[in-house]
Amino acid sequence: MEIEKTNRMNALFEFYAALLTDKQMNYIELYYADDYSLAEIAEEFAVSRQAVYDNIKRTEKILEDYEMKLHMYSDYIVRDEIFTEIKEKYPDDAFLQEKIDILSSIDN
Repeated sequence: MEIEKTNRMNALFEFYAALLTDKQMNYIELYYADDYSLAEIAEEFAVSRQAVYDNIKRTEKILEDYEMKLHMYSDYIVRDEIFTEIKEKYPDDAFLQEKIDILSSIDN
């Protein structure tokens, strides 16, 4: 499994997990976050590997669709880059640093 895809799916899951069904959340979390194999997930839920595979593929598409419509993850990345740039450019401005820290904590 590609590390970039795993990282992206984990990030999208963090933003959109509440919009998924319990089954979708369980399968995606076990597969991407906990590194379970399809067979291990299938055994745990007493379903076929194909059922797990199909559910994961559908859920990946759902997560990507949410991101295309809502842009929560991509907006977060842009904000984080801007915050980092400002903090590096104005390291001695305590007021600005404090405000950036507050804004950053809202995202997390």
